[in-house]
Amino acid sequence: MTVSEKMTKGDQNGPTENGNGAKAVQLKREMGLFSAVNMILGVIIGSGIFVSSASALNHAGSVGMCIIVWIVCGIISLLGALTFAELGTVVPRSGAEYAFYMDSFGPLHPFWGKLPAFLCSWVYVIALRPAEVAVITLTFAEYACQPLFDYLGMFQKSDKDNVAKLISIVVLGIITFINVTSVKLYVKIQNIFSSFKVIACIVVILGGVYQWCIGNFDNLNTGFEGTKYSAKDIALAFYSGLWAYDGWNAVTTVTEELKDPEKNILRSICISVPIVTFLYVFVNVAYMTALSVPEMVDAPAVAVAFGEKALGPVQFLIPVGVACATFGCALSIQFSVTRICFVSGQDGHMIECLSYVHYKRLTPVPAVVMQGILSFLYIIVGNINELIEFASFLIWVGYGTAMFSLLILRKTQPNAPRPYRVPIWIVIFIMLVAVFLAVIPMVTDPSVKYLFAIGFMLLGAFVYYGFVYRKNRPRIMDKITYAVQVLFEVVPVDSHED
Repeated sequence: MTVSEKMTKGDQNGPTENGNGAKAVQLKREMGLFSAVNMILGVIIGSGIFVSSASALNHAGSVGMCIIVWIVCGIISLLGALTFAELGTVVPRSGAEYAFYMDSFGPLHPFWGKLPAFLCSWVYVIALRPAEVAVITLTFAEYACQPLFDYLGMFQKSDKDNVAKLISIVVLGIITFINVTSVKLYVKIQNIFSSFKVIACIVVILGGVYQWCIGNFDNLNTGFEGTKYSAKDIALAFYSGLWAYDGWNAVTTVTEELKDPEKNILRSICISVPIVTFLYVFVNVAYMTALSVPEMVDAPAVAVAFGEKALGPVQFLIPVGVACATFGCALSIQFSVTRICFVSGQDGHMIECLSYVHYKRLTPVPAVVMQGILSFLYIIVGNINELIEFASFLIWVGYGTAMFSLLILRKTQPNAPRPYRVPIWIVIFIMLVAVFLAVIPMVTDPSVKYLFAIGFMLLGAFVYYGFVYRKNRPRIMDKITYAVQVLFEVVPVDSHED
């Protein structure tokens, strides 16, 4: 009897029985509409709105132009999310872009057709997302430790860095434990921290309202004074704003765990993205009410500077808000990328055992643990912001490719169920925006880091050719798979629906 059979038959309180009387081991639909909304909020609202939102203002040059940038970026994000809403119903698999590429390009050519999907998982799973989790947990540690450092005042910079790394590793262990334990636990904690994030944004907005009430309009009255009209500055302003909104596609990474996805994908997007747009616009208006343009641009953490000037005795809520934002964001990013890892393992684009789930908890434990290990390594290495920068422009390459895949699916699967169909002009518009945002960083700031990005993609292509397309499988993989099954009590997913 195999490990899988022993585990499948060994627990009568685990998965439900399938039609053949055996236990059906598969991911469960634990996320409703409220949880889907909170997941999108959790991924989008990170530390950026509290720490570095001045980047858009710096490039816009004026209060008026900055507000326009934040509004337009919210609209673009909503339009992009609507295209993913259609894709998520036509391709009812977890994995977002990865799954879309597999269904659209995969049948076109035995080699080139599946390469985009592999490169998508290669970038997200190996580099971008675990590096983001590492940076976000380090940000959490810095803000959580700052009161201690200020109180004691005797830490050297190297000591502070070591303490921050230790705290971030502990936080990483906690979020990995949550995602290993159960989806229900993740949903509960995510809902709590997403609510805290929204509350923190509302506190900032109320601080701005108070400034308006006492007649502090001087900074806002500057209007469009100082606006930078060069194509480079406008482009970088929008690039900064759209980077802050990134994550609007998060719900399509967990389609297989979403209740009633044909309705709740669209609903969650239509609720969450406008909420984020409202919060982002008015949080920035609040900042610009209390702080002048130079003060906001020069502040290392905009929200902290705002709190010191506008919130008085409740300014401590800002560090608390940053801590909640970073913890919830890291938790949701790890949760979503493990699902990309999971589905790519099912298709043979990652190690097979990464597609296994715990026989009782029904969580993709190997995928979660692998992401935890990668993030741990990035934390130890440190100074990985460059890694994120060189890989992040590939995100918009991916979004543009997703628009192309939607056009292909409309041709190849015209009769597929489409509860929602996005207007074609939106698809083309987002494709053009994606091309623009993928090219602008390279044109305005040519750097060797983009050569590293291309090199990383080429390395992925060689890995794909050798191990996926040619199906070269080292003999040791059988032993590794067996060891993973025994160690984590995981089994292959049963494709049979309950």
